[in-house]
Amino acid sequence: MTQNTPLSPRLPRLPLHPEDVAHRVLSAAQLRARDVSAAQTSAQCLPGGPWQHLLPGVYLLHPGPPTGRERLHGALLYAGRPPASARRAPADPADAGYGESMVTGVAALALHGFASVGNVEALHRIDVLVPRTRRLRSTRFVEVLRAASMPRAVRVGELPVAPVERALADAVAGTVDAACVRRLLTEAVRDGHCEPAAVVRELSEAKLLGRPAVVGAVDALLAEGRAVAEARLYAMVREHGLPEPVWNVELRLPGGPPLGGVDAYWPDQAVAVELDARAPRYGAPGRRGRTEEDPRWSAYAAKREHLERLGITVVRLSPRKLRKAADQQATVVRTALMAAADREPAAYVMVLPR
Repeated sequence: MTQNTPLSPRLPRLPLHPEDVAHRVLSAAQLRARDVSAAQTSAQCLPGGPWQHLLPGVYLLHPGPPTGRERLHGALLYAGRPPASARRAPADPADAGYGESMVTGVAALALHGFASVGNVEALHRIDVLVPRTRRLRSTRFVEVLRAASMPRAVRVGELPVAPVERALADAVAGTVDAACVRRLLTEAVRDGHCEPAAVVRELSEAKLLGRPAVVGAVDALLAEGRAVAEARLYAMVREHGLPEPVWNVELRLPGGPPLGGVDAYWPDQAVAVELDARAPRYGAPGRRGRTEEDPRWSAYAAKREHLERLGITVVRLSPRKLRKAADQQATVVRTALMAAADREPAAYVMVLPR
């Protein structure tokens, strides 16, 4: 379809491209940019006509039921239409017409590949995120959600979609089913869509952490995140040819108090690895950028300082870096192991299973 497509005064004919949703669903502004008048559009949408009115200001250019992709595209066109004061300006035919809007909630999770939410074609509701200043109402299958601060959209195919952690928070906000919440949060971490800390941050900012359906699910989320991170650590050691450590042990001075547990330890080199799988606590819920010190951080820091005073090198690895840059993290550990030969011998410590 081009801007110069010839149109009959009574029967506009726009070429359809079955493989391209953007040619099957158009906004009123996009039709005007293609020289289709409002009267022509209305005539095409009469009963028995070749087009249909999908949403306010959005048209489906075939008579059959809309597909899931067409509904998604239509929802973004509806949410992305400019304010009434700006609608008289000519539209750019090349503009997708989405504005700042993006798909969020369950529909976004489906686009991100979450198995637990089903196929896009089966969705009965599509959540779209728009800036708080937009004056739009939810209508038909479109639920409009407003955000004081819009996240950076990611592209899934041709569609702008909220990041996984934001889509999760919006999906959780719309359900009271604890089993469903647990299933979504667990899948997010188990299948590598995002890290637990990012999810907890979004849930906190959305003031959802205190909901009964969320409390237990967050515990399951953190446990799943811990298990996934440990599996990545095992894989990193073996796939990058690092010496085999002793796993999940507690260090203790002979006759003294425990020094704390570590996830991996190389006794000959006195090198310990800890997974930083803590979930941050956020103060002032809903106010982005304001954090409250996690009391566990002080304990972690004190343990690390104590071990390093004893000559033990502590390497802290984050689950996110293990997921995205395992080779770099393996280099960090290997460097610590190689540097052991140049250090003073560490204090003798007992290594106990935990």
